[in-house]
Amino acid sequence: MPNARSVIPLSMIGAATYVSIVERGWFRLRRLELPLLRPGRPPFTILHISDLHLTPRRRRLIRWVRALGRLEPDLVVNTGDSIAHPASVPAFAEAVGPLLERPGVFVYGSNDLYAPRPENPLAYLRRSAPSDFHRWVRPDLPWEELGARLRAAGWLDLNNAAERIEAGGLSVEVRGIHDSHIAQDDYARVAGPADPGADVRLGVMHSPEPRNLDAFTADGFDLLLAGHTHGGQVRVPFAGPIVTNCGIDRERARGLHRNGAAWLHVSAGLGTSPYLPVRFSCPPEATLLTLVPRDGQGAPRRPHGSGTPI
Repeated sequence: MPNARSVIPLSMIGAATYVSIVERGWFRLRRLELPLLRPGRPPFTILHISDLHLTPRRRRLIRWVRALGRLEPDLVVNTGDSIAHPASVPAFAEAVGPLLERPGVFVYGSNDLYAPRPENPLAYLRRSAPSDFHRWVRPDLPWEELGARLRAAGWLDLNNAAERIEAGGLSVEVRGIHDSHIAQDDYARVAGPADPGADVRLGVMHSPEPRNLDAFTADGFDLLLAGHTHGGQVRVPFAGPIVTNCGIDRERARGLHRNGAAWLHVSAGLGTSPYLPVRFSCPPEATLLTLVPRDGQGAPRRPHGSGTPI
């Protein structure tokens, strides 16, 4: 029978295995219905992926993301931090290969430009302001190659840019900004009222900084999509995330919430930094949002998650 001295190390090993292997690889697809469209419009599906932080050896994650192509979404939105290694672009292209056949848009996150680096986890817990790492280090990840691959497939680059597309039988206005976490966002370049004639008006960003959320909302965008927070990555059961790593409040670190008149969806993301490969009470996820005609109440139906891609 094990004694107390053996039970404690075994418990520690079990906890470490769970947070670094079990939950980190427990990929979920969340499905949400959001009554956002005008009456008579057909349902419109958006696949929101974010924060893969992909390294070439993460074959299970690559296979899982690749299987999302079976969903055949009307639009794919990638909110950044796609890669985490100099050789990751081919792996990411493999992962999203079937999705590149669908209409898509993307923005960069800081880790598309700057490789992750080891740091004290306590520093992460204290951080809420934008990082100043970019001020003294040149980008060392192939972000230009990543963007070129996505643009070549027809995905729209929304880094401080605005576009209008036709997808799923609807007219969609899309506006995006570069990552505020490294002070590359420039909302002034895209500012202005959203087109009231568009069927859907999407604001896309990596980090959900409140000042940018409010700017999109003030300009009349219906749905804002962001990542970056990893949902907190480590969440205390019944209490939520310890930290958001940006200016957004902890209550909105993941999932669907309001930002004034707009809806906000923050993805908990699919990966982690290679130097902090843990998740607790916050499984990695992608989200399929189905926009449907308004039901008169304007409230979203209750979300549910699944461990399989479809």
